Amino acid sequence: MVAIVDYGVGNLFSLQSSFGAIGQEAEVTADSEHILRADRVILPGVGAFADAAEKLRGSGLDQTVRAAAEAGKPLMGICLGMQLLFDRSLEYGEHPGLGILRGEIRPIAERIPQGLKIPQMGWNALIFQKPDCPLFRKIREGEYVYFVHSYSAVNCEESLAATTEYGAELTACVWQGSVFGCQFHPEKSGKTGLAILQAFCEVKSE
Repeated sequence: MVAIVDYGVGNLFSLQSSFGAIGQEAEVTADSEHILRADRVILPGVGAFADAAEKLRGSGLDQTVRAAAEAGKPLMGICLGMQLLFDRSLEYGEHPGLGILRGEIRPIAERIPQGLKIPQMGWNALIFQKPDCPLFRKIREGEYVYFVHSYSAVNCEESLAATTEYGAELTACVWQGSVFGCQFHPEKSGKTGLAILQAFCEVKSE
């Protein structure tokens, strides 16, 4: 069973429906015990980093997510949920993240040419940096996934699994041990996104 962490941020039921489409049971839950009993954990998120981080801490689920990662349980952060896995974000000030992965979140405006629209919104190809990432078992490099973001992870070389080109190479996917992150939305990425979610469901605990 997949636990989708409900801390008041994210398109939770779209994610749940995507798991249903691939025949996987997924529960939207804010119950720490349910999350820690699950086979795998999804940390979703949309909106502003500071607000999401505050809600996660306020619910106590930040400790639950860390405990899941420390136990070697497969954990995937999606969009803002991926960003929360890192040390800190510089979105409207400086805000601490979960510190599960090394790196920080910075505006893509610092890296892309002037004139490109922000947020990056739409379909972009994946460029594999770690082709052996378990999430890529059922897809090929160059397949397209759906992004909506104005910030991206930097200084994250040790976990960088894939990038995408948007005037500069931006972090698209990260992987370290049993921890994964997708800056894009698998649940909005058609067959490719469903294949990534299916591959995640086949990852074993460490």
